[in-house]
Amino acid sequence: MNIRRAEPKDLTKIQQCNLHNLPENYHMRYWAYSFITWQEVSYLAEDSSGRVVGYVLSSIEPDEEYPWLQVGHVNSLSVLRTYRRLGLAKRLMMLSKKAMMESYNIEYIQLHVRKSNRAAFSLYSEKLGFKIHRKEVGYYCDGEDAYSMRIVLKPRSFTAPIGLVAEFTHLYTLGNGHLPIGL
Repeated sequence: MNIRRAEPKDLTKIQQCNLHNLPENYHMRYWAYSFITWQEVSYLAEDSSGRVVGYVLSSIEPDEEYPWLQVGHVNSLSVLRTYRRLGLAKRLMMLSKKAMMESYNIEYIQLHVRKSNRAAFSLYSEKLGFKIHRKEVGYYCDGEDAYSMRIVLKPRSFTAPIGLVAEFTHLYTLGNGHLPIGL
């Protein structure tokens, strides 16, 4: 079993793994955008013939409440059924987490998991330390609820760079004349 950083040339193989395992699928444009923009935070596992048997697709985005803070986001994690219970998902997640922490100044990592996916929920909560942040009703296309989960990596940095505070103050006062709480 070979685990390595995913590359744009792997997109088709990763998408095949995704289509085989998961009901929710991203368009190829999104996969390509993710690999070009955050190529250092996504990983794959391949068997001896080069077939992708698992992957983690991650990205970096601004925090919802404090947009000057960066957070990691696990967009998709999948391991083919015959390769489960070998620790691949945990290893992929740990590599992605390490890369996010080393490459970006992230506060936490977040992900969504189907409420009914007990195995994934157990992996995230019991083995990787994620906590439920909130429940998102009807999050998935089929109407199923999701748990939004997070693992905090460091305490929040509530101080923004001076220029950013001035920029946000200007943008918000132009909008409705009110500043958001915290600025």
